[in-house]
Amino acid sequence: MIEFRKASWTTRLKRLALSADSWIDASLYAAGHRAGEIYERIRSITDRLTVSGPKRLAAEFASEGLNVGIAGAIVMLMLAIPAFHEGREEALKNQVFAVTFLDRYGSEIGHRGARHDDSLKLEEFPDHLLKAVLATEDRRFYDHFGIDVIGTFRALTVNARASGVVQGGSSITQQLAKNLFLSNERSLDRKIKEAFLSLWLEYRLTKNEILKLYLDRAYMGGGTFGVAAAAEYYFGKSVKNVTLAEAAMLAGLFKAPTKFAPHVNLPAARARANDVLGAMVDAGFMTAGQVDSARRNPATPIDRRRDSSPDYYLDWAFDEVRKLAEDGKLGPERVLTVKTPHDPAIQKRADEAVESILRQHGPAYRARQAAAVIMDPDGAVRAIVGGRDYGASQFNRATASLRQPGSSFKPYVYAAAMSAGLYKPTTIVTDRPVCIGNWCPNNYGRSYAGSMPLTVALAKSINTIPVQMSIAIGRATGETHEARAARIGRMKIVETCRAMGMTTPLTDTVSLPIGAAEVTVIEQAAGYAVFANGGKRAKPYAAFDIRNSLGEEIYRHDRDEPAPSQVLSTQVAFEMNQMLSTVPTAGTGRRAALDGVVSAGKTGTTNGYKDAWYVGYTGNLVGAVWFGNDDSSETNNMTGGSLPAMTWKEIMAFAHQGIEIKPIPGVAPQPGDAKAVVAKAAEPSGAAGANAGHMPRKSFEVLSAVGAMFKAVEVPRTARASVQAGIRDVPAGRGVIR
Repeated sequence: MIEFRKASWTTRLKRLALSADSWIDASLYAAGHRAGEIYERIRSITDRLTVSGPKRLAAEFASEGLNVGIAGAIVMLMLAIPAFHEGREEALKNQVFAVTFLDRYGSEIGHRGARHDDSLKLEEFPDHLLKAVLATEDRRFYDHFGIDVIGTFRALTVNARASGVVQGGSSITQQLAKNLFLSNERSLDRKIKEAFLSLWLEYRLTKNEILKLYLDRAYMGGGTFGVAAAAEYYFGKSVKNVTLAEAAMLAGLFKAPTKFAPHVNLPAARARANDVLGAMVDAGFMTAGQVDSARRNPATPIDRRRDSSPDYYLDWAFDEVRKLAEDGKLGPERVLTVKTPHDPAIQKRADEAVESILRQHGPAYRARQAAAVIMDPDGAVRAIVGGRDYGASQFNRATASLRQPGSSFKPYVYAAAMSAGLYKPTTIVTDRPVCIGNWCPNNYGRSYAGSMPLTVALAKSINTIPVQMSIAIGRATGETHEARAARIGRMKIVETCRAMGMTTPLTDTVSLPIGAAEVTVIEQAAGYAVFANGGKRAKPYAAFDIRNSLGEEIYRHDRDEPAPSQVLSTQVAFEMNQMLSTVPTAGTGRRAALDGVVSAGKTGTTNGYKDAWYVGYTGNLVGAVWFGNDDSSETNNMTGGSLPAMTWKEIMAFAHQGIEIKPIPGVAPQPGDAKAVVAKAAEPSGAAGANAGHMPRKSFEVLSAVGAMFKAVEVPRTARASVQAGIRDVPAGRGVIR
């Protein structure tokens, strides 16, 4: 009997590997043999297709051309994808953001954004205007497919000979594509997108539709978009009635609307119009005789200088409206009418007061600029003076310029310390030396006044007290180290400022409690408005209500904004008002005191007398005034109690005429206040200086103008007496902020 032994696992593994190797070898051999057979079949077929001579050369070119064409198509598709994303159907219907502003009484005060009018049909445009545009922008418009290849090569040749950009090569379709979908950046990427979008526009629209869109959407200077709006703006007439000379001037704006705008540079605009007339002759659209009259009688635009336009206010209000749109509060609407809190009477007096004070006293004090903001205690901004001359400088010093507030910052420190429960108006504080590290603040003359009530310390603007307060706030948290306690205290002060409406980042330095951090004028007004309204945050706003192009109300401030939050307790607000009301009567702000009206406020003067402030309020209005120089150069000992206080008084004395005087929360009205109550305004609550009682607005404006004439004579005498009075803000010693 034969006995079989079971193979070991190693033997079985070797046999399995040998079997796998055999299978792989056999499979590869079979696959190779099969591939060889397929190759032989293909070779036998291609041998029959083999050509030689000229036929082979043509075949090679066709083959290479197909390869290059496929690769080029792939590259073109990759380049076109971004343009496809840009070219959405909705963009053809988009309108440029445009806002018409009304004052608080409903009268129009100006525009910002685009002025456009696309209501006319192309057939209604004058023939000579269309010829002028085509002659200068795209003579072959009706012949090319969106990209004028001939015109592009011609422009390249001319520019090469001139060694610069003399002639543009973009067609009207390309320019429209840029206007609708792209930015003005000079880049290859933008030109590629522009080319593809031009082809897309030519496919989607007719030539006349493209030309009409171009005439309606091109920027024409002066805030206008489209030739219809430009004709109305520059010549005060419908585009249907423009003359040949006016049409040539309008057509000249397409190249450089800012450079050739007639209200900015009339000689340049006329020279450009003359070039357009020459182009019309060269293109064969008109004869030399036909354009001769237009050359001899160039167009004259209407005068667009507006002496009383509140441009600084409108710039700020336009930015505020755009923020509302970005926040989604206005929906898709972009053509808007905004009713603002703007008060034209107060605005005019503020402009006049700033200019008058600077003209009379600016040279002596070496001060050349000023800014002011007047608002209601709830944040409704009535007037903004962003500088003495908008025509010379459009920079808004009231809303964009950061300046050190000096002692006008101290009320925020006092409010933080009193909110912590550490001080009362009657608390006795001691003006004494105090140092944080190597920094030791001083008062003017490097002297110390000793012990006094907190109210007196604020009225006299003692510098050491806010620093002591910052240390005390920090120590109340349990910190014993003086420098660390001061740092904690400054953090609490910054938190208080944030709660009261300051949005500018406040740099934490040891001198922050005495006004070293930089703020804006409008932030100061908003911060003091918290005191004026009893402790509620007062965010500055520029719109009572906003309506769309159909007149439908889409936004209302009192409905669509959250109720103001209580950021200071009413007790702290009342006590701060009591202390600040002593500044105009017994402190550094005596030149700001109003006859028969209780007011409160604080002066501020910075190191080197670079910045001077007066920020004050009544129960009706809040005002912040700054004087200084744009280059931060030193003035001639100008303090907040001098020109700023004088200017604040000039504005506020006028603004409180003919209105019901409201008390400051927590401050008892003086007996004389009743004399200031002339009549309650018939317009929006608290409307100052206009429409008092039942007097018609036009009548009041006439009387106000007559009164202003007499005021203009009285101001110099009052201002001169104030300068001679010698009352000044109590500054710190040299080398510190006051």
